[in-house]
Amino acid sequence: MKDFLDLDCFPLEDLGSSERNTLVETCRNDLAERGMFNLEGLVRPQALAQCLADVIPVRETSAFTHKRKHNVYFKDHIDGLAPDHPALATVETINHTVCADQIPDSLVCAIYEWPPLAQFLADAMDKPVLHTMPDPLARVNVMAYGHGDALNWHFDRSEFTTTLLLQAPEAGGEFQYRSDLRTETDPNYDGVVRLLCGDDEEIHTLPVIAGTLNVFRGTNTVHRVTPVRGTRERIIAVLSYYEQPGAMFSAEDRMGFFGRIA
Repeated sequence: MKDFLDLDCFPLEDLGSSERNTLVETCRNDLAERGMFNLEGLVRPQALAQCLADVIPVRETSAFTHKRKHNVYFKDHIDGLAPDHPALATVETINHTVCADQIPDSLVCAIYEWPPLAQFLADAMDKPVLHTMPDPLARVNVMAYGHGDALNWHFDRSEFTTTLLLQAPEAGGEFQYRSDLRTETDPNYDGVVRLLCGDDEEIHTLPVIAGTLNVFRGTNTVHRVTPVRGTRERIIAVLSYYEQPGAMFSAEDRMGFFGRIA
């Protein structure tokens, strides 16, 4: 894996080493303070080229175009809110998704399945263990955003989301987030409305740098990808890990996100 990942700068597999311990501590601090951490340059340039060579032919012929209007919760209704409440205002998301079962022998899937990565993520998130998913569709998704495509404001259902940016666009396609907009006890619907109206001054924007691994708390951190501009697509891999083994998407979720059940 050293040929593909910069394990000199990011010693993910050196269990017990002072360098790895320092990296884990830095990531934990970033999660606590910013709601995310980044390993910029983790994937080597030649590995990015291989990842794209594995994925782009499938994206061009067989990707599912995920286009739908939704609210920030990805739910049809929220208990206690009227259907016309401004916190339930609809936005539109468009991307083109390749699932793990379409690229089983790809480098992206090999990185996902590399045990030291899951162990490092568990340590950085201060969890005993993280498991890969057996779900053949949801375990790894590669999403491409062309000109005008965007992933609009939403909260994730999972506590953490892990991504690898494989290709940056010419312009746009920025990852924007607002940490701790809600809590487990306070949904802060007024704050959601302000965000949707463009009145939130605590929105942060990350630079778009290919090869970066990003982990963020998506449950209470609302986030989006701004519209892509130009001919080069924004291509990102979403790697799904869970604390409990055996996690699977429901048939409804598979149909909604991937356009198929199996």
